[in-house]
Amino acid sequence: MSYTPHTEKDIREMLDFLGYDSVDKLFKDIPAKARFKKERLLSDGMSELEVTALMKELSAKNKTVDDYICFMGGGAYDRFIPAAVDHILTRPEFYTAYTPYQPEVSQGTLQHIYEFQTMVSRIYGMEVANASMYDGASALAEAAIMALHSSKRKKLLIASTINPYWVRVVESYLYGFDIEIQRIGEKNGETDYDDLKRKLDDKTAAVLMQYPNALGIVEDLQQARGLITDSKTMFVVMADPVASVLIKKPGECGADIVVGEGQQLGIPLSYGGPYLGLFSFRSKYIRQAPGRIIGMTKDTNQNRGFVMTYQTREQHIRREKATSNICTNQGLMTVAAAVYLSLMGKKGLREVAEQSHRKAYYLFKALTALQGIKPAYPNKPFVNEFAVTVERDAGGLKAFLKKKHYLPGILLEHQYPQKKDQLLIAVTEKRTKQEMDAFVRDTEAFLKKGGRS
Repeated sequence: MSYTPHTEKDIREMLDFLGYDSVDKLFKDIPAKARFKKERLLSDGMSELEVTALMKELSAKNKTVDDYICFMGGGAYDRFIPAAVDHILTRPEFYTAYTPYQPEVSQGTLQHIYEFQTMVSRIYGMEVANASMYDGASALAEAAIMALHSSKRKKLLIASTINPYWVRVVESYLYGFDIEIQRIGEKNGETDYDDLKRKLDDKTAAVLMQYPNALGIVEDLQQARGLITDSKTMFVVMADPVASVLIKKPGECGADIVVGEGQQLGIPLSYGGPYLGLFSFRSKYIRQAPGRIIGMTKDTNQNRGFVMTYQTREQHIRREKATSNICTNQGLMTVAAAVYLSLMGKKGLREVAEQSHRKAYYLFKALTALQGIKPAYPNKPFVNEFAVTVERDAGGLKAFLKKKHYLPGILLEHQYPQKKDQLLIAVTEKRTKQEMDAFVRDTEAFLKKGGRS
């Protein structure tokens, strides 16, 4: 049976304690149009059977990548997840494990995190990785804080070609910090390296870039690294883990901290979460790292064992010495990523990246051959995501294609108001030639109608 958890007596006691005459006065600061108007999905006395049927009816209104052909990306991607990932993930020993508060008796959990860390380090070409963060955006924010603490400086340079939504998370994390944030300009879809050179000085704690960037373009990290001559200025890179298999690894380009969004590694889109933050860095900065690091050792009988080597959060050490207040790693999501990477292996992950790359170039060439579609950034390298300029109403094209059961991409003007009529399109290994050819035909049909949806 459905029920309301608070009785009238409970509500009256709460209001008396807080000094309010009514619930309306309690919520007076919330605009009236944003308040719940007592609409109820559940009537009095509904049975479990009736509630279940209602929930199924409501959930059927949600449309997912099972209903639409997905060409959307921008940080979250529709990738194939082997059935074995969910099968292993939902085993009780993994599914019920939360976080190793008593690490010595959590050997299975510690082992999977250790293996996860190892694989993340190898993907990014870095020396150390931690046990994970909440998601890619929060990992980027923690990297900025780590750089500020390590350098003891108060200025950040953030590339304009980083996903603006992630930058907003960084700014939220740093709210109240006595620091200066400057944006590095963009030039033809990539970082303006001349602007970077002008803004670098002896106050700069770190330079933050995305690789490939928010427009899909592979940035020249080595050029950026070459401009950072001050040893105290750190180079922070937000890197796509799948793309990093094909292009030069961020660690090989001189990055000091490399973070990323791990959703692509065996984690479904799930309406936006939970996702997984990847966090790796050079070992000399380990004392300023957030979260936890799991290590491998031997006991007195020379048996292999895993230990919590490093943990500097408020619950474990003095607050003034803590480097982060992250409550836990994304335990279940790290299992998914570790299982996915183990199943795919080095060759399998490269196959995923190569298929995505080849298919993206196939679709790019087919679309830009249409009259009315042009490359937004001609001759710029990309991996599996690219931007096109729609000369006849990009918003109308998106609406038209959505009616045809596509998720056709992201209108870049939502993130970059000046980039009107640019559509960011992502292609993964799941997309077939038949789907891409149909996508091109339907796009052409819209253009031939004169851009009317």
